[in-house]
Amino acid sequence: MREIVHIQIGQAGNNIGSKFWEVISDEHGVDPRGHFHGDSDLQLERINVYFNEVTGGRFVPRAILVDLEPGTLDVVRSEPFGRLFRPDNMISGHAGAGNNFAKGRYTEGAELCDYMLDVVRKEAEGCDCMQGFQLTHSIGGGTGSGMGSLLLQKLREEYPDRIITTFTVIPSPKVSDTVVEPYNATMSVQFLVENCDETYMIDNEALYDICYRTLKLSAPSYGDLNHLISAVMSGITTCFRFPGQLNADLRKIMVNMVPFPRLHFFMPGFVPLTSRHGQAYRAITVPDLVQQMFDAKNMMCACDPRKGKYLTVASIFRGRMSTKEVDEQMLNIQNKNSTFFVEWIPNNVKTAICDIPPRGLKMSATFIGNTTAIQELFKRVSEQFSAMFRRKAYVHWYTGEGMDENEFWEAESNMNDLISEYQQYQEAEADVQDEFEDDEDFEE
Repeated sequence: MREIVHIQIGQAGNNIGSKFWEVISDEHGVDPRGHFHGDSDLQLERINVYFNEVTGGRFVPRAILVDLEPGTLDVVRSEPFGRLFRPDNMISGHAGAGNNFAKGRYTEGAELCDYMLDVVRKEAEGCDCMQGFQLTHSIGGGTGSGMGSLLLQKLREEYPDRIITTFTVIPSPKVSDTVVEPYNATMSVQFLVENCDETYMIDNEALYDICYRTLKLSAPSYGDLNHLISAVMSGITTCFRFPGQLNADLRKIMVNMVPFPRLHFFMPGFVPLTSRHGQAYRAITVPDLVQQMFDAKNMMCACDPRKGKYLTVASIFRGRMSTKEVDEQMLNIQNKNSTFFVEWIPNNVKTAICDIPPRGLKMSATFIGNTTAIQELFKRVSEQFSAMFRRKAYVHWYTGEGMDENEFWEAESNMNDLISEYQQYQEAEADVQDEFEDDEDFEE
């Protein structure tokens, strides 16, 4: 009931996805072979949201793993949890996308797409009442951006009434892995705007900062970063995996978080984050969680929420706690920081509470913010895009795969439209008085 089909695309998507499945399996008491070794019936109650039960009482993730080169999936297979995934659902090409959006979307990716959609259909048809799709990918490379956007478009055509959520790793200001990131990201954003319902923006620089500043890790690896992302993913999905006092599912989050259909880019965060040495010296309380949750240092994408306004916020608490205290603290922080919330959406914070804490913690909270400050990310990518495109740098790699130069202009103007839309709502004010005056004039 209320199943979710998980798809991971490209190297980054597969690395994040694999880590997510490790965390989820651990929470539900499923070992790397797929057998249940949990200590509570609650772990099994809604396990079918993410797992299919197969012969012999094994649980298999409802996951589809895709990459245009075989190397990444070989790595996943060799990991302890690699035996958990269904071999038929691991789809790899041979040539790779070579960090090229056009290759991922028009040539290599297009060849593999029909086969992938068959696998997706098979998983979707096996569901009792599917809630939607969840996609992990990065939009800096070729497969995650090109093939990811192609898949999103096809899913939207075929399942228009299902929710599509993406966990998207975006190019960050200081950590750049490829030169053509601005091209790939700008091309992808227009598809994310049109075909997605919820997009959680994550970037490496913010994750590095959390590792350095908060967790005090001197040399964070991608494994550490992926662990942070999987903590957020597990937090967002808690409420429909375990029973809680106040539930939230993908649709509830979407309805409460997206005031305008195009503005569905969220900034995620997870608390409590403490260094291993500091853990013994602090008690985790609800006020502590709430305060840390709104702290700019804990946001997982590199933009400062203080430079914009929150349109909406969702907070998902886990653990045994008093709902009264949660409500009081949330109201308190809204009153104190009222300048950072738009005044024309009253009570714009949604809360959800689930009784079951994550492994090793007494209580935790996941933060999802829809803030106008996220335009910083798009602005930054747009500037880098313009700088390169003005000189037509690297464009031949894209046109050589059958892309048209007009698509670059279109992608750039779409990105700029999105930025100005955020800016418009940041400056909008609640002009209640004026509206009433206009009505009186009209009656006269």
